[in-house]
Amino acid sequence: MKILVTGGAGFIGGNFIRFTRNKYPNYKIVCVDLLTYAGNLETLADMLGMSNFKFEKADISNAKDIDRIFNAERPDIAVNFAAESHVDRSIEDPGLFLKTNILGTQTLMDACIKYNVKRFHQVSTDEVYGDLPIDKPELLFTENSPIHASSPYSASKASADLLCLAYQRTFALPATISRCSNNYGPFHFPEKLIPLVISRALNDQSIPVYGEGKNIRDWLYVEDHCSAIDKIIHEAKNGDVYNIGGGCEKQNIDVVKLILKILNKPESLITYVKDRPGHDLRYAIDYSKIKTELGWTPSVKFEEGLKKTVDWYLTNKDWWQNIISGEYKNYYQKMYSGRETAR
Repeated sequence: MKILVTGGAGFIGGNFIRFTRNKYPNYKIVCVDLLTYAGNLETLADMLGMSNFKFEKADISNAKDIDRIFNAERPDIAVNFAAESHVDRSIEDPGLFLKTNILGTQTLMDACIKYNVKRFHQVSTDEVYGDLPIDKPELLFTENSPIHASSPYSASKASADLLCLAYQRTFALPATISRCSNNYGPFHFPEKLIPLVISRALNDQSIPVYGEGKNIRDWLYVEDHCSAIDKIIHEAKNGDVYNIGGGCEKQNIDVVKLILKILNKPESLITYVKDRPGHDLRYAIDYSKIKTELGWTPSVKFEEGLKKTVDWYLTNKDWWQNIISGEYKNYYQKMYSGRETAR
């Protein structure tokens, strides 16, 4: 079996590659990543010399490069993690998000059809549903909740989902979609909430919190997300959409304070800053469909997962310090300089 993973040098994609390698040691894995700001080849450093792993630097919206890779590799399964995903950045530059998240997904699906890929899986987000009121905890997003995107990022992901479902119906693309709540864990890019708090707290720097920090997110340990996708790509029916949630709603400020407690750092490091435009209030996922149909449930409790995450950042300081310094951007050049073939 050969599996092609786009965005595999990113946070969730990199963890999925590691999960797949450990569970299916005989699978061949092809990682495609453009290595933009959030793609870090150091995440996969221990795999680069393995015979059943291959890395390709490419833009998923570049049809020529994607066709070349699919023609050469002929994958059985393609999983698309590649995406511009930071809401703040989507407010600054919406066009980049439309190009990567919509046109890039189309390019991948066209290649899957041309080369008879057995399963294309689109990794989406719960943000396509918009947000829920804080004062109605009984309300949860289901797979039938209306699409109601709040930011250019979530709108681009919602568009890709709709395009994926249209390809499944019109062209019989063997596709599935998953929409997941907030992930956390090893290799998380330091601009996101949990790693940002960890890295800044370790350096005794101020920790910015939007508004009053009362926005609520449903948290899921990244390895649990990987196990859910594994279930979907191997067992689900074509055209199925699944929500993946942790059943763990937390206010942002409570997450920040818990991290500070684990690190034995003072809450005086917290600095409240002006809220960002269109900031969603609450995300909460009903994952009963994947539980009932595929038997998946999250296995890592939040406090346990957060402690494991903090421990990982404490023992892998070089990884995130290289990102903060910008040195990680040079890793690809160090590894591949003079080795690239003419294209």
